[in-house]
Amino acid sequence: MATKAIAELEDDTGVASDPSKYSDSDDEKTLVDVEDGRINLEIDSKVGRALSKFAPAHIDDGLIPFESEPITNVSVQWDTPLNIVIQVVGSRGDVQPFLALGNELQRHGHRVRLATHSVFKQFVQQAGLEFYGIGGDPAQLMAYMVKNPGLIPGMKTLREGEIQRKRAMIAEMLDGCWKSCIEPDPDSRVPFVAQAIIANPVSFAHVHYVCGFFFREMPTYTPPPDLAAFLTSGPAPVYIGFGSIVIDDAPRLTAILLEAIKDTGVRAIISRGWSKLGEDTATENIYYLGDCPHEWLFERVSAVVHHGGAGTTACGLVNARPTLVVPFFGDQPFWGQMIASARAGPEPIPYKVLNSRNLAGAIEYCLSKAAIAAADDISRKMRHENGVQQAVASFHRQLPRDRMNCQVVPREPATWLYTHCKVPMRLSYRAVEVLCRAPELKFKRKHLRHYGSSPILIRNRRWDPVTSAGSAGLHLATDVTTSTLGMFADPVKVYFDGTKSESEPKSQARLHGKAGLAFAKGVNHLAVGTFKGGMVDVPLALAEGFRNVPRLWGEDVKDQEEITGWKSGATVAGKSLVHGFYDGVGGSFYKPYKGARNEGIIGFAKGCAKGLTGIVYEPIYGRTALDILRKF
Repeated sequence: MATKAIAELEDDTGVASDPSKYSDSDDEKTLVDVEDGRINLEIDSKVGRALSKFAPAHIDDGLIPFESEPITNVSVQWDTPLNIVIQVVGSRGDVQPFLALGNELQRHGHRVRLATHSVFKQFVQQAGLEFYGIGGDPAQLMAYMVKNPGLIPGMKTLREGEIQRKRAMIAEMLDGCWKSCIEPDPDSRVPFVAQAIIANPVSFAHVHYVCGFFFREMPTYTPPPDLAAFLTSGPAPVYIGFGSIVIDDAPRLTAILLEAIKDTGVRAIISRGWSKLGEDTATENIYYLGDCPHEWLFERVSAVVHHGGAGTTACGLVNARPTLVVPFFGDQPFWGQMIASARAGPEPIPYKVLNSRNLAGAIEYCLSKAAIAAADDISRKMRHENGVQQAVASFHRQLPRDRMNCQVVPREPATWLYTHCKVPMRLSYRAVEVLCRAPELKFKRKHLRHYGSSPILIRNRRWDPVTSAGSAGLHLATDVTTSTLGMFADPVKVYFDGTKSESEPKSQARLHGKAGLAFAKGVNHLAVGTFKGGMVDVPLALAEGFRNVPRLWGEDVKDQEEITGWKSGATVAGKSLVHGFYDGVGGSFYKPYKGARNEGIIGFAKGCAKGLTGIVYEPIYGRTALDILRKF
């Protein structure tokens, strides 16, 4: 959802202002920043170049090539309504832009469900979208990120057991995201199966498109009388707020804000936010704000001070308001630096070094003519972006329109493939339902296959036999330990829960029976997990590691075909076995020849080493037969 408008506002030489206070100096070689856990990566280094050899030059993921330039014509016609789920994890600022996207998709005839945290249910439904709760507490997530802004959590976080709790929360949200694709509406019970997924966690997405910011339509809002009176009683105030950020020491931050406001002599609106900033009562020059749409408020302030969330940043700049960013984590330092580079605000001030003096100086810069002019220039450019319309047009252009429609009801998406005919036929749910009800057509359900217009095969790539077997072995050990503990802990839990959950105690025999059943389930989990891990997962991982050994010295390794059943599994297994022996024996001859041709005697020696090594590992290429065991 990034915008080009900010980046275009560097000076005529193309050189931005002073470097961000977050960037490390050129001489910095430390891998991990001990302050916040951020990791410094230098791509053009010896290590970076070595690691790049392991990355394939091109991965054919089956996706349609997408535009690299912004769409100029956003009037894309679309006549196939889809069930679309938008999955969002984060704060209200993360959710709000996708409300605008969802509403625009609805205008094209799609059914849109927004899946996010339950605390935003009313917010989503008021926008006219379907809601599905995925679990998770955004306030806890924000608090965790403030304490641990980098990749490596602090020791205090580890000691307090926060990692385990967040892992459980992530597991809950991942499960909720999956259910949001297949479960009916929680309120109306209307069935829902997603035919397209749009997700804001970047690790979920397959395609990223730079289209501009998403803005919703101006919400209907009537300010409380005291807010309206404050806005009209003097010069436009400065807005200060940190939204969904949860801060441990809110009184300290409040004191810094009040001192800076006093030093600059400005009027200010302080948003209490999730940290509950501010004092009990307002003053003549300070108003403490509850919930209020930024779209409405930012038209009425002189400058904005916030944490640097993408949505808040966009709302301030589109209203031509100079901006100071006080970043905490994530992309917030980036937005702060982009604003500073465009001179629409001062250099970002990290929360850890924020004090009344540097905050006062930053506010004074925001009120300068230079900052106001730069913010106004950005605003003019942003108002021509049409980010939401461009995003929807791009979404439609990426869909495989020529092979996704039903061949009986062309305006519906195909979900089934009927194979009992000369040419397999794509069918929608409705078409299959109608055909099944017409006995004279002799439509046979056994010939139906699930149809995917753009299937994506997700591979768990193994790099070498040591790490692959070690990883699978560690997973096996974890499963065995967990199952063993569960054999004894689960029966006890079942027994005590049974005695507490009922007003009248159940018979001892019944409770003992439930506890015994829990013990039996634990034994079953232990047996199945041990067999699967020891007889399938570890050997499979080891074989996959051997198959990928050539990648260690830069050679390509052919990916296997997808296994969808016992027939395809047997086919792939046979091909893998033949290719493994052929490459192993043949490689001992052609690799030395190829090496000698390219590098002379040194290449010949390298080729001999590769060929002899290949005789050991290549035959294990036939390990794919284990995939059949794993699937069936």
